[in-house]
Amino acid sequence: MAVDFPSELRELRQTLTSILEVSDVGGLEKQVAELSEQASAPDLWEDPERAQKVTSKLSHVQAELDRLRRMSARVDDLEVLVEMAEEEDDADTLAEAERELVAVTKAIGELEVRTLLSGEYDEREALITIRSEAGGVDAADFAEMLLRMYLRWAERHGYSTEVFDTSYAEEAGIKSATFKVAAPYAYGTLSVEQGTHRLVRISPFDNQGRRQTSFAGVEVLPVVAETDHIEIPENDVRVDVYRSSGPGGQSVNTTDSAVRLTHLPTGIVVTCQNEKSQLQNKAAAMRVLQAKLLERARQERQAELDALKGDGGSSWGNQMRSYVLHPYQMVKDLRTEHEVGNPAAVFDGDIDAFLESGIRWRRTTEQGE
Repeated sequence: MAVDFPSELRELRQTLTSILEVSDVGGLEKQVAELSEQASAPDLWEDPERAQKVTSKLSHVQAELDRLRRMSARVDDLEVLVEMAEEEDDADTLAEAERELVAVTKAIGELEVRTLLSGEYDEREALITIRSEAGGVDAADFAEMLLRMYLRWAERHGYSTEVFDTSYAEEAGIKSATFKVAAPYAYGTLSVEQGTHRLVRISPFDNQGRRQTSFAGVEVLPVVAETDHIEIPENDVRVDVYRSSGPGGQSVNTTDSAVRLTHLPTGIVVTCQNEKSQLQNKAAAMRVLQAKLLERARQERQAELDALKGDGGSSWGNQMRSYVLHPYQMVKDLRTEHEVGNPAAVFDGDIDAFLESGIRWRRTTEQGE
């Protein structure tokens, strides 16, 4: 069946136009100009922290602008390619145009999803904690599989990550891990992963080869920014230091460098042990604690709004995805119904389709409230 190029291209162009309007290309260009001016100031690096923020922000905004410009250029080029192919009635060029149409349609779909991320903290970097839940050693192993899945996803996209804390289980896997994904909109993108994940498989830890169901929890928080004003009085935090634990005999295990912070008013506990110095671990743990307190404040505000609306709040963040390895192979999102039959690819970080469907589902749910 022949591709209806005029119709497909018209739809692509309309989608791209709305993306460019929502993304405010003019505003991005203005930001790049202002940040470039700040970045070229001779005294910029007298304040290294501010310099880092300015150059990082410039890099992020410039990347966003470049992404939009490249997409506009790709649609322009595709229109030219289709025109050439139809004029010359060349089968090879038409086939190339079809392949590019599929690729551009996919890329525009991903770009469109970005425009749906307009929440208060969506453009922030993300702080993710994974915990093993019910299921014993299988759950600990599953938690480690999820950790690798997210780190591989970030690696596929060229996003840098920083692991703050890993608590290893005795037999296999991990009890918990906390890490940061440093990328624009990482929080908005990954926040749809929050909730309980379920794995069904033949347990590799069961001598009788029985089927086992295990669970792991994923928590996603926005990284705290300077403007958040999360003040934590010194008296509100108890600091404990201890020797780091982990497989092997790494240098982190030789001194009392691991840090545990307990926020006394709320009972929130944060640990960090992946840096070599106690000072670095304390600073990293404090950033995680601030993020948790920021999210707590956001939830309290949301609860107040829900009470005013007579809304009990949303419970979608509970059990949200099922990974089945036996008796059949399937990964299914329980909220969006999106499913694939290749769990190995998903565990290797191929989760973009799940993220996209989750973001679209969340926007539809919010609009329906």
